[in-house]
Amino acid sequence: MKKFIETLKNIWKIEDLRQRLLITCLFVAIYRFGSFVVLPGINPVMLDKLQQQTAGGLLALLDMFSGGAFSNASIFALGIMPYISASIVMQLLAVAVPYFQKMQREGESGRKKISMYTRYLTVAILLFQAPSYLINLKMQSGAALASGISWPVFMIPATVILAAGSMFILWLGERITDKGIGNGISMIIMIGIIARLPQAFIQEVSSRFTAITGGGLVMFLVEIIILYAVVCASIVLVQGVRKIPVQYAKRVVGNKTYGGARQYIPLKLFAANVMPIIFAQALMFIPLAIVQYSAPENASWFVRSMLDHHSWTYNIVFALLIIAFTYFYTAITLNPTQMAEDMKRNNGFIPGVKPGKDTADFIDTVMSRITLPGSLFIAFIAIMPALASLLNVQDAFSQFFGGTSLLILVGVVLDTLAQIESHLLMRHYDGLLSSGRIHGRGMAAY
Repeated sequence: MKKFIETLKNIWKIEDLRQRLLITCLFVAIYRFGSFVVLPGINPVMLDKLQQQTAGGLLALLDMFSGGAFSNASIFALGIMPYISASIVMQLLAVAVPYFQKMQREGESGRKKISMYTRYLTVAILLFQAPSYLINLKMQSGAALASGISWPVFMIPATVILAAGSMFILWLGERITDKGIGNGISMIIMIGIIARLPQAFIQEVSSRFTAITGGGLVMFLVEIIILYAVVCASIVLVQGVRKIPVQYAKRVVGNKTYGGARQYIPLKLFAANVMPIIFAQALMFIPLAIVQYSAPENASWFVRSMLDHHSWTYNIVFALLIIAFTYFYTAITLNPTQMAEDMKRNNGFIPGVKPGKDTADFIDTVMSRITLPGSLFIAFIAIMPALASLLNVQDAFSQFFGGTSLLILVGVVLDTLAQIESHLLMRHYDGLLSSGRIHGRGMAAY
């Protein structure tokens, strides 16, 4: 405890770090405040049916990612998910379309163009999702619309407000990345998720001690032990690294000798980060949300089971998508051929492996072997909420047993702590942990 207090004092002494933390807290406070600002013309007292709709099922996950803004009919109701969907589409295009492949190889200028196109696509998605959200709002809580306002008059400005709200969240995330502690979009998602934790925890405690079949203190302790084990396993997964030794040959230039040292290529077990789950979750959201806005009771058995995130059908499809996206995202972020060429250019080689194609094949084989268990474990973590529901865990609290929620929380917290520790160590202060440095997972910041 004394070391922790001393570390907080050291953090406050570093002016740059202090400013970044204060700016981050300011932007997070603005985001949370906006989550409770209701659309003009909507009576928040009359939103009971919308809140009941988002209490369970697939829309409960969407409401959790928006920090409750979805069920509040807030100006931030659509959250950051449209931008994530646009980012996924652009990453797929960068793999499949030569024009975008060339753009990606152009370096910083290419990334700026891709970022611009991503924003344009985000606006296009918002102009589709915003009316869909408003139609669902009318179906569920039509009485919430103030009397004297016609629906067409309400639709147009409300669509613009919802689209502007999501783009403003994107702007907040970018400002956190540039001026704050970093990983702004990931931080926005994490804050939206963690905002639901206190309420979910209270509901779970209440259900365990009041319900006849709740199980009381014993079952609640079992839950906490399982949750602790899953969190620890997630941390191990996030920080797991497989090191490949690389020997550099000696070079003599004039009177100086270069190389000769052995280094290591760190290949992460969790190289794809949380992106496969976000990819899979976004794909599950887009078509199924459209069905949810219409009449799900008239849909087929398969569609209805896909709307229930506790069903076996939903979780099997979800797990398979995660495994597939893990391989896909690892393939587009790590290029064994390029790594082998860079190694050969610097007179480096893997002991026992010929430079060039054999080195690329060796790295590819190692990546395939560590990606399989990594993808299986990610899929298992992702379906943990459904398994937790078998123990009668409340829906809101079960989301913290795994899935996107847990991995985002673990990953963003580790990244944030790693950045804070790097600031401390650069100023010759002790780090956050006496046992060694914190290894962030390097989660992609959109």
